[in-house]
Amino acid sequence: MTGSRWGEWLSNLRRPGGLGSDPVRADERRRALEVIDPEWNPGWPVDWQRHYAATRALLGEEQGRTELLPGVTVNGVDVNTWTRRQTDPRVWNTLDDEQRARLKALGLKPRTATALAGETGSFERGIAALTQYAQREGHLKIPRQHTETVVVDGQEHEVRAGVFLANHKTRRATLNTEKLGAFAALGADWATAM
Repeated sequence: MTGSRWGEWLSNLRRPGGLGSDPVRADERRRALEVIDPEWNPGWPVDWQRHYAATRALLGEEQGRTELLPGVTVNGVDVNTWTRRQTDPRVWNTLDDEQRARLKALGLKPRTATALAGETGSFERGIAALTQYAQREGHLKIPRQHTETVVVDGQEHEVRAGVFLANHKTRRATLNTEKLGAFAALGADWATAM
């Protein structure tokens, strides 16, 4: 069976009555699947489980909590984006107890209002990094993996300037006028084409 056919097969098994109409046989099938993967049929969306499994795999490889950088993917899952969404208190509070327990076991917890307020500065740090790079190099053709060190409010920050630029270019349709203006001021032609 190809990968997509396995997924289709499992999806069919997860449906009500998917394990069969005979309750004894259905129970045997359920137990057999649980031996392979106890979480084969989670009580939440399978997509959430897939993202959780990718995050667990990455953090397991790192042997504990690590900084999850933007752009880091596991099996096509952007772990940083997903964990930031899950730890936003507005999302965290919609999760059930078991989901929150799993995230806590990975060392994740809801972000505080202070942490959320500090994130507002991440855009400014990114723009500062692009400005510094453009002033030094004379252009914005930043390699994706380039990291720029900037000092903001007397504190040194490592900004993945190439990732920052690429991510915002990809998401340009969702940026507000102020953010597009900041990119346009740096000479990003894609920011003025909107």
